[in-house]
Amino acid sequence: MHDFAPPSPEWALPYPSQRMPTLARRGIVATSQVLAAQAGTEILAQGGNAVDAAILESVRLRMVADVPVGAFLSGGIDSALTLVIAVDALGAERVQAVMMPSRYTSGMSVEDAALQARRLGVQHSVISIESVFETALHSLREEFAGRSPDTTEENLQSRCRMLFLMGISNKTGRMLLTTGNKSELAVGYATLYGDMAGGYAPIKDCSKLRVYRLAAYRNALVSAGETPVIPPRVIGREPSAELRPDQKDVDSLPPYEMLDPILEAFIEEDCSVDEIVARGFDRETVLRVLGMVRRNEYKRRQAPPGVRISRRAFGRDWRYPITNGYRN
Repeated sequence: MHDFAPPSPEWALPYPSQRMPTLARRGIVATSQVLAAQAGTEILAQGGNAVDAAILESVRLRMVADVPVGAFLSGGIDSALTLVIAVDALGAERVQAVMMPSRYTSGMSVEDAALQARRLGVQHSVISIESVFETALHSLREEFAGRSPDTTEENLQSRCRMLFLMGISNKTGRMLLTTGNKSELAVGYATLYGDMAGGYAPIKDCSKLRVYRLAAYRNALVSAGETPVIPPRVIGREPSAELRPDQKDVDSLPPYEMLDPILEAFIEEDCSVDEIVARGFDRETVLRVLGMVRRNEYKRRQAPPGVRISRRAFGRDWRYPITNGYRN
C-alpha cells in the first residue's frame, strides 16, 4: 500500500456531506470542512481533507463493509489529534480508545484521556500494563543482570502496550491507528514493534508543530459555549513519552521549535548542512539531527502507511539508503 495523495474531487463528493448532520448534532464538525475553512493556511486545509479521506479510503481498500478502528489514547497531543480525526472521519460509534497506564503515567494523562473520550463519545477502555511489564522484567532479570536501566526498559513498556492493542485488534477486527508524527519518525523517536505498530498512521506526515496547530485549530471550531474536543491541558503541557520518571522529549531531542525547521529543510527542501546552518542553526545541532535521520531509515521502512500532506513524505517520496557512508 502506498502513501495516499489528496483524493480527487469526485471521490470526495459523498463525504463529508453524509456525515455532517450527525457530527454537527454532537458539536463535532468534520475535519475536512473545518480545515478547508481556515483562510490563508492552504497546507492545513489540504492536510485536513487528505487525512480524513485517506482513513476512509484505507478502510475501503480492505474491502470490508464495516471496519471500526482503535488507538492508544495516552493523554498526549498526538493520540488526541489522531482520535479526533478518526471520529470526524468515521463516527464515534466506530472508534475505540484504549488507555494503558504504567508506573510512569501521570494522573493528568489518565484524566485528560478519559475526558476527551467522554467528550467525543467513543468507547474507552483502561488496561494497566504494569503486571505484564513487571513480568517481562522478572523474566529477563538474568539477561539484564549487571546492566543499568536504559531505553530497553522504556521500549519494553511500549511493546507491552502493543501486545494488548494488537490483541484487541485481532479479536475485535478493529484496525489499529498508529499515532506517531513526522518529527518522531524522522529522528527515530519511536519504538519498533511498539508505538510504531498498527495498520494506518493518520498523522505520520505531520510535524510536531503542525500537530499542535491542527489540534488548536480543531478546538476552535466547536460551537459557541461548547467545550473543546481536545482538553486544553493536552495542548499546553510539555510533551513526554512518560516511560521513565519525569521524562520530557527535550531530554532526548532539541526543542521542536528548533527540530522541525531543521527537518523540513533537510527532508523537504534538500538543504545541505551548510545551507541549514546559514539559516541560523547551530552546526553541532544540525549534525546531530541529520545523524539521527540517517541512522533511523530502517525504522521508517517498517512504519505503517499514512497520508501525504507535505512536499515530501516518508515512503515513495523518500529514497534514502538504510546504510551509507555519507556524512555531510
